[in-house]
Amino acid sequence: MTLSTEQRTIIEGAIRDIPDFPKPGIIFKDITTILNNPEAYKTLQDHLRDRYASYNLDYVAGIDARGFIFGATLARDLGVGFVPIRKKGKLPYTTVSEKYALEYGVDEVEIHIDAFGETKNARVLLIDDLIATGGTANAAASLIDKVGANCVESCFIMGLTFLDGIKKLEEKTPVYSVIEVN
Repeated sequence: MTLSTEQRTIIEGAIRDIPDFPKPGIIFKDITTILNNPEAYKTLQDHLRDRYASYNLDYVAGIDARGFIFGATLARDLGVGFVPIRKKGKLPYTTVSEKYALEYGVDEVEIHIDAFGETKNARVLLIDDLIATGGTANAAASLIDKVGANCVESCFIMGLTFLDGIKKLEEKTPVYSVIEVN
C-alpha cells in the first residue's frame, strides 16, 4: 500500500526545505515539521498503520532518535511492542552491538539482548525517519537478526534514492520509503 495523491500532498507539504544545511549546496529535508502539523502527522501515522496492519508483526523497532517517535506511535496503533535501537552506551541492560562506517570514522548502535522477549523468530518492522547511505539502518537490521528476530521490512519516512543506502539494505530486508527524493 502506497500513499494516495491526497496523503502525499499533505505529508510533502509539511516537509520544510533548508538550503545549504549542513553545508553549502545541500537542501536539507526537515521532517520535524510533520510532527508539529497535526494533519500531516495523523495522515502519516494512519498510512503506516494501514500499511502494516496485515503484516502480523510482533514488534516495531525504532532507530535512535526520530525512529522512536514514529515507531512507538505505530506500535501502539498496531497493538504490538516497541523496541528502541540506541546509540552505544544508552541502554541500561546487557546489549548486543553493531558497528558501522561513517564518512569519517565509525559509530555503533545497540539493542537489548532480550529485546524481543520469549518470542521466537519475532516478526519485526524496523523504522526510522530517513535512509541515506544506509549505515545505521544496515547495522540496526543486523542487530535484529543477531538477537534471533526476523526483520520483515524496513520503513523510512523519507528515502534518498540518489544514494545507495536503499540498495544496500534491500540485500537484507525489503525497504519501503513513504516519500522518495531523487
